[in-house]
Amino acid sequence: MSSAATRTPSAAPRTPAAAAPRRRTPDPATGRRSGNLLLVLIALCTAVTAANIYLAAPLLPLIARDFGSTPSAVAWIASVAQFGYAAGLLFFAPLGDRVNRRRLVAVLSLVTAVALIAGAAAGGATALAAAVLVASAATVVPQLLVPLVAARAPADRRARHVAAVIAGLFTGIVAARVLGGLAGQAFGWRTVFVGAAVLTTVLGLLTAAALPAEERRAHEGHLFTGLTAMPGLVRRSPELWRACVRQAGMYGAWSALWTSLALLLTDGSYGMSTATAGLFGLFGLSASVVAPLAGGLVDRFGAAKTVRGAYLLAAVSVPLFWLGGHVLAALFAAAIVIHAALVASHVANQTLALTTTSAPATANSAYVVAGFAGGATASALAGLAYTRVGWGGVVAVAGAWLALGWTTTAGRRRAARRGQA
Repeated sequence: MSSAATRTPSAAPRTPAAAAPRRRTPDPATGRRSGNLLLVLIALCTAVTAANIYLAAPLLPLIARDFGSTPSAVAWIASVAQFGYAAGLLFFAPLGDRVNRRRLVAVLSLVTAVALIAGAAAGGATALAAAVLVASAATVVPQLLVPLVAARAPADRRARHVAAVIAGLFTGIVAARVLGGLAGQAFGWRTVFVGAAVLTTVLGLLTAAALPAEERRAHEGHLFTGLTAMPGLVRRSPELWRACVRQAGMYGAWSALWTSLALLLTDGSYGMSTATAGLFGLFGLSASVVAPLAGGLVDRFGAAKTVRGAYLLAAVSVPLFWLGGHVLAALFAAAIVIHAALVASHVANQTLALTTTSAPATANSAYVVAGFAGGATASALAGLAYTRVGWGGVVAVAGAWLALGWTTTAGRRRAARRGQA
């Protein structure tokens, strides 16, 4: 090696210490405050965008009346929203590992808003379903933000930070059902879609502007490499696979019950108005309360124990929902229990998905796609079951999804243990 290669560069004269430019030392307290404000903004943006996926569910009776149909005949639109979200997660959410999140959040927020306005102008169920499909596919902003939150959080509080965003997500779901139902009854379902478009634009652009600057990342392969890498990533990570399957089972059970609930309350034995049935969604606020508690449990006891407890809660909710077909008090209790179970499972499984691989955005996409695919399939089957069998058929679908989610992963874990022995 030549001496030139080992010589310390000295072309520039050394600046005296007194004349050197002073660097401002970051204030830790200020950094914490700005981080907390960003977390609050992300939670708000998550609430607004998540609400778009469930916007149509509480409005189905009003949409059916407007289109001269029956609520059960348009129930499939709620499933379209979930399939659209799953498609968006496949194509757009993995881009968080590769492209600038600021630009992506802004573009997707605007696309969602345009699709919602198109939905408000739809003249029939097919046109509305197409608009809902596009809006749901583009409203994957929360799943671009969760990996960012997890990466920036201290290791001992990571689950609690993820839980804060999840609390925002479930608050948005509740708002879609409660406020959407009330506003739809008062102003019409089309006004609800326009209002959601305005909120999505404002919160999406504000969040995009507030996101921290990211270094340019090295691109290997094509733009959708994350999509093609997803199956292999799940195959190589048993913990990620388990999180995907268990959340698909849990979310499928919740989705089957929750997307069919408006039909039971308005078209079933209760005969409630859309606005009154929408108020029932207030019980979903239990999810927003449970999320921070679940984050603390995961940080303290681990994800596996938290998911086990969540599945036990969900199992308790199934007979309560069956009884709730005729007893309103049982329906109240079941709604609280299933939301608590869902959010506890979600916090634990998503934290696991974000921390078990070197590609968190792609892993998170695989996890949420699995959940929403399970939810969309269960919703579609629940709609058929309600039409042909009634509420008991919906409860049976939910119970089957829970059983599949748990027994599939439990069986594979026992097989892995026998192989190791």
